[in-house]
Amino acid sequence: MNLSATASMDTQDGNIMTFKQFIACATFALSAITAQAAPVLIDRVIAIVDDDVLMESELQKRLNTVRVQNRGSELPSEDVLREQVLERMISESIQVQMADRSGIRVTDSQLNDAMLRIAEQNNMSLQQFEQAMKDEGVSFVDAREQIRNEMRVSRVQQFQVGERIQITDQDIDYFLASDIGRMASAEEYHLRHILIEVPSSASPEAYKAANDKADDIVKRLRAGANFASTAMAESSGRTALNGGDMGWRKEAQLPSLFADVAPKLAVGEVSDPISSASGFHIIKLEEKRGGSTKMIDQTKVRHILIQTNEVRDDAQAEELIQQLYERLQAGENFAALAREFSDDPGSGASGGDLGWVNPGDMVPAFDATMENTATNEISAPFKSRFGWHILEIQGRKKTDVGEELQRNQIRQMLYARRFDEELPIWLRKVRSEAYVDIKEAQ
Repeated sequence: MNLSATASMDTQDGNIMTFKQFIACATFALSAITAQAAPVLIDRVIAIVDDDVLMESELQKRLNTVRVQNRGSELPSEDVLREQVLERMISESIQVQMADRSGIRVTDSQLNDAMLRIAEQNNMSLQQFEQAMKDEGVSFVDAREQIRNEMRVSRVQQFQVGERIQITDQDIDYFLASDIGRMASAEEYHLRHILIEVPSSASPEAYKAANDKADDIVKRLRAGANFASTAMAESSGRTALNGGDMGWRKEAQLPSLFADVAPKLAVGEVSDPISSASGFHIIKLEEKRGGSTKMIDQTKVRHILIQTNEVRDDAQAEELIQQLYERLQAGENFAALAREFSDDPGSGASGGDLGWVNPGDMVPAFDATMENTATNEISAPFKSRFGWHILEIQGRKKTDVGEELQRNQIRQMLYARRFDEELPIWLRKVRSEAYVDIKEAQ
C-alpha cells in the first residue's frame, strides 16, 4: 500500500493543479469523452476515428469553451481554430480507444483518491470542491469521468512512450559534468554581510581599531545579537539598510573573498572577520540549499492498518483497532498482531515493518503521529484516509540523502525532458496509423 500524500494523480503532469486550472481543464475536456460519456443528441458526424465517431455538437462545445477561456485574446480564424480543436479531439479519441483495447481501467477507488488529492491540494474538502465546481457551472459527475479518461490516456502514454525511455547512471554523470549540470547542482548560500570600513590611508592605529571593532561585533553576534539590526547600525556595506542581506548566491557567484569561507560555515554560523583592502567583513550563513548534502531525520516505524470493507464499517474498524491497542498494551507481540490483522498487504506480512521513513513520505495524519510518538513507544489508534492505524516507533537517525536526492531529481528532469521530446513523435505516429475520416461540412 502506498501511504504517500504527494503521489501524482496519475496524469502526465505531477504538479499541483489549482482549482481554476482544474475547472478550465474540466470544461475544455468534457466533450472529449466520446462514446464513454453520457449520450448526446445525434446531429451530424464530423469525423470517424477508428471505432469512434465525433459529432458536430461536441466540436461546438469545445469551440465555445475555447472562446470563453480566451475572451479578450486574439484567436486564429474560425477555420484554423476549428481545425486545431478537431485535431485535438481526434488525438484524444485515438488514445482513449487504445486504453480500451489494452484493458486499461481506472477503478472508482483510484478515481476517488485522485479527486481527493486535487481537493486537498487546493485546500478544500471533497464536499467543498464539489460545491465550488457546481458554482462554476461544471458537473462534478462529468468532471470525474473526464479525469478518469485523462488518467487512462496518461497510462497509455506512459506505457507506449515512457517505458521506452531509460535514464542511465551514465546519463546523470554526463549531465553533472556539463556546465549547465554543475550550475544546476551547485549549492546556494543565503548570506548576510557586515563591512567595517578601513580607508586606504588609515593609520596603523585606525586599522587596529577597526579590527577590534570587528572582533567585538562577532562576539556580540555569536552571543545572540540580531545580525540584521547590527548590520543596519554598524555596517558600511551597500546592503546595510537591508540588514546586510545578500540574498541567494550560487557558489560560483560568491565574491572571491567569501568563496572559501561560506561553504565551511554551518547554517546560522557567523564567520571570523575577513580582511580585505576595504576593511573587515563579517558574514553569516542564513540558509543553504542544493548541492549533494541534505541531512534528514529518518524514523524506523511499523504499523497495523485496519480498513473498512464489505463486512466491516468504520465503527467496527475503530472497535477492532481499539481492541488490538489494548492487547498491545497488555504486552502482546506487535509483529504477530500485524501479521494476523493488518490490512496493509505490503507491510503486514513482515510484521508491519515500513523500514526507515523520510519526513513527508506518509499522509499528514501518519506523519504527525509518527513525529509525536517517542522512540520504543506505541501510538494510540488514529485515523487517516486509508483507515485506522497503530504505530510503533523503533528508532530515529539522521541520514545524508543529498546525493541520492540530487541524482533522483536529475533523473526525473532528464526523463521529463526526454518524454516531452518523444511524445509528439509518438502522437504523430498513432495519428498516421489510425483510420480517420473527416467529413466535409454540409
